[in-house]
Amino acid sequence: MLIFSVLGALEINVPGKKIEISGELQRTLLQTLLVGEGESVSSEALMRRMWGESMWDVQPNTLYAHISRLRRRLRALEPERTEPRLTVHPSGYRLALAEGELDATEFVRKINSVEAGKFHSPGDSVRLLREALAMWRGPAFGDAARTPACRRAAVRYEAYRLRALELLFGAELENGNHATILAELYETHLAHPLHERYCELLMIAFYRSGRQADALEIYRRMWRRLADELGVRPSPQLQRTEQAILSHDPALDHPAVPPDASAPSAPWTRCPVLS
Repeated sequence: MLIFSVLGALEINVPGKKIEISGELQRTLLQTLLVGEGESVSSEALMRRMWGESMWDVQPNTLYAHISRLRRRLRALEPERTEPRLTVHPSGYRLALAEGELDATEFVRKINSVEAGKFHSPGDSVRLLREALAMWRGPAFGDAARTPACRRAAVRYEAYRLRALELLFGAELENGNHATILAELYETHLAHPLHERYCELLMIAFYRSGRQADALEIYRRMWRRLADELGVRPSPQLQRTEQAILSHDPALDHPAVPPDASAPSAPWTRCPVLS
């Protein structure tokens, strides 16, 4: 069984070792096929996914030669496999992928399971979300997300990663772990300063940690940033959270974190200090 990893630089894992695919075009071809997550793709569509409008400058024989080379390489990695991993048929090409063989598909499946509310306790959600986020080794496809299809897929997977963090921090707060995740949540907010949900969750974490002034300062900074960079005001939800903090609304002390929550946490010892 091969495990294909694209949440970071491309890797193929076989039991006990990692395999590199040599040659930039071979790696590009494999990554583009992986983007399809097991679907069949025609020659023209595959070339368009790899080269975009520049596909007309590429000889079809170039693709065929690299398809043949990749088929041989994959077959050598799985000598006991009865069916070819990469099949060629009249409608095009298909890279067969069973459940669990592509890390990005598994990642998305885990996030969707939490989002669908399949877990009864926030602790179970946290465990699955941390497992999912631990699958990331760097930006999707690493530095090789050059093809149009890989760039689009990288954006999609990154959106899922950001959503996973929202769900994770919401579930951690629902578990009462506001002090434990404070530094982690603060760093995530700094990395995504215009992401209002991270800001809201950080405000709640500060407030529950007895740091109302820091919670309000985070809000003021967000207000200025949104006004200066986007020319907009904070969302009604974020404004309501600020008012709840100002009025010491008892609802803020309740484990539930509106509007969306689900999800123990990695130990963080540093506590951020606003200055």
